[in-house]
Amino acid sequence: MTGGIAPARAREAALLGAGAVVLTLGAGALLLLAGGYDPVAAGAAMLRGSVGSWNTFVSITLVRSVPLLFAGLAVALAFRAGVWNIGAEGQLYAGAVAGVWVALTFSGLPRPILIPAVLGVSCVAGAAWALVPTLMRLRLGIGEVITTILMNFVGIYMAAWMVHGPLQEERGVFPQTDRIVEAARLPTLIPGTRLHIGFALGLVIAVALAFMMRRTRFGFHIRAVGAAPEAAAVAGRIDPARIVFIAFLASGSIAGLAGAVEVSGLTYALYENLSEGWGYTAIAVALLAGLRPGGVVITAIFFGALRAGAGAMQRDAGIPAAWVDVVEALVILAVLGLERVRAARPGSDVREGET
Repeated sequence: MTGGIAPARAREAALLGAGAVVLTLGAGALLLLAGGYDPVAAGAAMLRGSVGSWNTFVSITLVRSVPLLFAGLAVALAFRAGVWNIGAEGQLYAGAVAGVWVALTFSGLPRPILIPAVLGVSCVAGAAWALVPTLMRLRLGIGEVITTILMNFVGIYMAAWMVHGPLQEERGVFPQTDRIVEAARLPTLIPGTRLHIGFALGLVIAVALAFMMRRTRFGFHIRAVGAAPEAAAVAGRIDPARIVFIAFLASGSIAGLAGAVEVSGLTYALYENLSEGWGYTAIAVALLAGLRPGGVVITAIFFGALRAGAGAMQRDAGIPAAWVDVVEALVILAVLGLERVRAARPGSDVREGET
């Protein structure tokens, strides 16, 4: 019976995501009309700016999707375990700071050693950033929603202090670090484009998480604890605290990796306000994907296209680029609304842990 439930749940999640996109586009079009804008012109401009050509799609859309892919996977893993990690933004900054510090401090190392060191330390930094809210939940019973949000601000301002202080570029003029050496930069994935190997790394992590969630005992434990921790502890003899601890730190490490990948793959330096709010957008990415790693790949590209097309929409149709933030908020509302409707249907009480 379980084998039949999983495909049904996958189809249901896909329909939920598609329905959320349709509702979002419809609501967005109505709001554009109400604001005096032409939704057709806006849509055409966004398409040109995101998928208008092969180079546009690869060098802009896919590149913009990379941090969303990592952060989305981080959020999806945490949410699947019943951990409301809203702190991917702060964890991303922690990883970026740690990664650029390694790249600048050990710049003499060869590429086969330096790149893994940059990425590995960023994972540790992201996990360490998640450790505080993890312990506060497990030891003190304090909900992680508030603590992770507060840790975001700490991470953002820590990075700002770093680029104004200890890690500021040598001339001391701009709020950024010096550019990292060539040996610390991720290779290009497709020659002639800006897409770096970080995108492929994100795909590998997505495949690994999908396999783990569906094919391993630990993945079952994550799903069981996320669905019903008390029942999992009694019926499955699972330690919910242990699962929460591991999933929370793993989520933080993936989010931290997002920061280092962005620095070593694209910007080659840490800037103040490096992130465009990727850690927050990742919530919409994960929810629209139904918390499934494979779905996160698709939704990350979708949101990357929205970000890529925002500039063209503003330039060609005169619509503020901030409109994309409205679309992201509408996606979250649509997903939550449709999920609520689905849960209210008779026979919809199949637990996620059975998929």
